[in-house]
This record gives sequence, C-alpha cells and structure tokens, in this order.
Amino acid sequence: MLRLRTLAPVAALALLSACGHGMYGQGRGPGMGPGPGMGPGPGMGPGPGPGPGAGPMYPGAQAVAMLQPTQGNATAGTVRFEQHRHAVMVFARVTGLKPNQEHGFHVHEKGDCSSPDGMSAGGHFNPTGKPHGHFSGTERHAGDMPNLRADANGVAETRFMMTGMEVGTGGATDIVGKGLIVHVNPDDYTSQPTGNAGGRLACAVIQKS
Repeated sequence: MLRLRTLAPVAALALLSACGHGMYGQGRGPGMGPGPGMGPGPGMGPGPGPGPGAGPMYPGAQAVAMLQPTQGNATAGTVRFEQHRHAVMVFARVTGLKPNQEHGFHVHEKGDCSSPDGMSAGGHFNPTGKPHGHFSGTERHAGDMPNLRADANGVAETRFMMTGMEVGTGGATDIVGKGLIVHVNPDDYTSQPTGNAGGRLACAVIQKS
C-alpha cells in the first residue's frame, strides 16, 4: 500500500507536466485550414517571446492582412496578427510562391499597395530607427520577420511570435494600417537596409479585425 500511495502523486505530476508543453509550437495556426505544415527550418523559428514568468497569454487585439499579387505575379494569402501580452502571434498561409524556396517577409512603413510593383508600401517599418537585422535579435526593424518557406507546391503555412511590434495600441510600433510585403528572394538578415530580399511578389494593408 505504501508503494501505491507513493506512485499516485508522481503519475499525476507527470500528467500535468505533459499538458503544459507545446502551447505555441511551430506549424499551422488555428483556423489555418488543412494542408502541409511548415515545420521548423532555417529562418522559420519563433521570435523572442515574453520573459519567464509572464503567465498564460490570451489573444488581445487582432488584425488581418489579405495579400494580393503585384503585377505579373500570382502570390496571395492571408496573414493574421494577434496581440499576446508583450508579443504578437503571427499566422500566415501564402500561395503562389517559388516551390521549395524561402521568401523575405516584412511589415512595411506605408499601408499603400496602389503601385503595380508594391513599391508604394515604402521601406521596412522601422519606428525605432534601428538597422535591419535578424528577427530574433533586438537590433532590427520592427517589421523584420522570419522568411516564408514554400513547400513543393509553392505554399507556405507558418506561425511564429514576434516582439517589437504591437496590434491596435496606437503606439509607435503599432502595425495596424501598415503594409505587408512578400519578397522574391530570401532575407539574408544582414544586408542593409532590406536583407537583399529583392522585388515584391505580394502586398497587403494590415487592418484591425
């Protein structure tokens, strides 16, 4: 009887521990629909999240961007942004990409997709005046995000968490009303000021939902 009484709380503790893992893993986000997940890969890891002890995170303000192709391209998709305490969760599904390739993916300073090439969206969203950099670092544009990685069918589905941006706060780093761009080439996270990501395949305006 003593042995059984000792094992019972150990088993209960193990079960509680198992339930606590995987809250925001890489892959398809809720509501993204069926299809191959992105999975981890170079440039696709989650951005830095809130520090230890931040507690449970529940969605706050939300925004959505409906990507439309620029002239001569077929890239389109839906991207959702959710405020979670001091970080933003990003859910993306983008089609019409180059199969098995990475593509730069950034928030841009202007919510204007009126030009055929998407250049009306301006440069990267950078209200803090920092150099372009890797999305996981602190010395980077607020709009610097992980590359999209397309599967064999030219579809990218991913979710990741970002700090340094906000949804619907009205503050300097609020992304509502800004542009969203998918680029031809991958972001190398080093070259200034755009990471050598090349032309613009698709453009959207981020709108509060």
